[in-house]
Amino acid sequence: MQAELSRRSFLRASALAGGGLLVDFSVPVHAAQGAAVLTAFVAIDTSGAITIAARNPEMGQGIKTSLPMIVAEELDADWAQVRVEQADLDPARYGPQFSGASMSTMMGYLPMRQAGAAARDMLVRVAAARWGVAVAEISTAASVAHHKASGRSLPYAALAQEAAGLAPAKPGDLRLKSPEQFTIIGSRRGGVDTPKIVRGDPLYSIDTRLPGMLHAVFVGPPSPGAVLRRVDDAAARAMPGVKAVIPIQGVKAKGTFAGSVDSLTDGVAIVATNWWYAQQARDKLVLEWDESAAQGHGDAAYAARAKALLDAGGGKVAFKAGDAKAALGKAAKVISARYDYPFVAHNTLEPQNCTALFKDGKLTFWAPAQQPENGRKLVAQCVGVAEGDITVHVTRIGGGFGRRLMSDFMAQAGAIAKAMPGVPINVLYNRTDDITHDFYRPAGWHKFKAGIDQSGRLTAFTNHFVSFGPGEDPQFFANMAPFHMPEGLIPDIEMTHSVFPTIMPLGAMRAPTSNAHAFVFQGFLDEVARAGGRSLPALMLDLFTADKQFGETDKAGETPRSFNTARARAVVQKAMAMSDWGNVPRKPGIGRGFAFYFCHRGYFAEVVEVAVKGKAVTVRKVWAAGDVGRQIVNPLGAEAQVRGSILDGLSQALNGQKITIENGRVQQSNFHDHPFARIDRLPPVEVAFVPSDAQPGGLGEPALPPVIPALANAIFDATGKRLRSMPFAL
Repeated sequence: MQAELSRRSFLRASALAGGGLLVDFSVPVHAAQGAAVLTAFVAIDTSGAITIAARNPEMGQGIKTSLPMIVAEELDADWAQVRVEQADLDPARYGPQFSGASMSTMMGYLPMRQAGAAARDMLVRVAAARWGVAVAEISTAASVAHHKASGRSLPYAALAQEAAGLAPAKPGDLRLKSPEQFTIIGSRRGGVDTPKIVRGDPLYSIDTRLPGMLHAVFVGPPSPGAVLRRVDDAAARAMPGVKAVIPIQGVKAKGTFAGSVDSLTDGVAIVATNWWYAQQARDKLVLEWDESAAQGHGDAAYAARAKALLDAGGGKVAFKAGDAKAALGKAAKVISARYDYPFVAHNTLEPQNCTALFKDGKLTFWAPAQQPENGRKLVAQCVGVAEGDITVHVTRIGGGFGRRLMSDFMAQAGAIAKAMPGVPINVLYNRTDDITHDFYRPAGWHKFKAGIDQSGRLTAFTNHFVSFGPGEDPQFFANMAPFHMPEGLIPDIEMTHSVFPTIMPLGAMRAPTSNAHAFVFQGFLDEVARAGGRSLPALMLDLFTADKQFGETDKAGETPRSFNTARARAVVQKAMAMSDWGNVPRKPGIGRGFAFYFCHRGYFAEVVEVAVKGKAVTVRKVWAAGDVGRQIVNPLGAEAQVRGSILDGLSQALNGQKITIENGRVQQSNFHDHPFARIDRLPPVEVAFVPSDAQPGGLGEPALPPVIPALANAIFDATGKRLRSMPFAL
């Protein structure tokens, strides 16, 4: 059975993907010379090799494999003949080209299917014309067109040149496969770049090498807002290999990304024949900075101010239903607790870097940007080159986690390159620069109260959240997540917030806001459940008893705030069944913890089992059940995303990740004092996906948040010690 697209739904999806999805016949990058170009995403050469353009930046999340798999599915391509190439920045041709918020699959699923179906339709029409038969008599499989009645077949390579001259079919004439017809979508496929990674082939931005390229170090401010007052560069200029020392004046950008402080700061660039020479010359610079703007800004001062605000109570109401204060007064038992979490840096394995060339009034970049279009806008403002004169070649990214949604490194490279026309400039941070000039996951503080009745049912809930903001509301990256349990699930609830300003640059970290809020909400609800003589899964299932969908919705019936209790209930039950929850005999020093969380349109329930000996915690196993929609494109990649998310969560909780600040200066400098878990710390992880009728969603974020509270709850189960601050310390 086939699903026919209406013209209206096709146009709606095409608009989402960007103009001219099926009528732009520009050649995908690196397609073979003379290849037949069928759509903006597909080219076929005479050998039969199929080049598919990958529009979204790849940073380990597997999107460079999964989106081309979707194209190849509807094309009926032989996957062994497919070559995937990263597309340069060109949103008019390819549509949205950013990787973040687990949106790439959600936004690309239908447009990529249409791109493949359009190319297949063009090939089929050529085959039908050659054989003088009806289009309906042609079938395709593995890059070959077949006419079953006559036994004739033709490979796509023999049809492609003629097909490239056809106009694409009308949207209403395109037919997409039904899920039972899939042979590529839903199959387990290794990453298209994996062989190159294993061989150590040049692939990442840090590998970029161009003829005549020079290397630069950008010395930025020691604290946010610092102004460069004096430069003595005589000794630096005299160092071996140094070609230039360039003072850079900061520029504040506007309207680039989510009201962030993504900009070009004051600094000094040292350009040399190799990076080591530039780094050595850096030590000879004498710089005088005015750091008065950051005086008094520090993590200890912030914590004291947050405590005072929590003690004072009040705050601006962010969400309210019923009368929570009155309900607390009637509760059989009231539970209260305070939770907090620190600033955290991203720890991307590949440090920030970028290569830029300014020539003939135009800038060309080779950039590891999660949001390259935002980077181009930032460069235009900070460097003074029109957006139309900026080309961005998107490279593979050696870890993003939200850090590379900010494009400060592009502005720095562009400013240096403009000062040295005709010379490619590669800017590379050292690890200390990377950690001390990050856009940090913000710290936060919470005060909870909850009321339960005689049977342990949740009847009232309040939360006072303290964070950062310039006025009455938290700034974008320091805000509450779009949805928080038990919002909408009990009649009497009130959530308030108080804010105060920070000078620290804040940003998105994998599962932004949710990576911390899951810990505090699900940790506290575990306390509530135990106070009522229940388990957290039982409390969650009680909240999810009635089938209910609520929150904001879009035309597809869901948004990040659109919550469905049936989907939530199903993943809770699946995680309980996978882990045999409640049926495993207790042993001394062994504990189990559970947590559920919903974010980025994904529902995940996770169980963690730990062994605790003294102050040492060993994670023995994790069970993870998730619902991210009706179709997993690449199960192998999807499972890897879940395991990677869990490892990231364990890093934040157990490995001492914490940024401390004194007068705006970050005190951590490398992996020794801001560590992350190595692969040998990853416990066995059992993953299961619960299918639903929802549109396919992403997997970059939603598996991370619940593992942190599940771990905290498991440690409590093993030791009786409740952990209310991150990182965890016994």
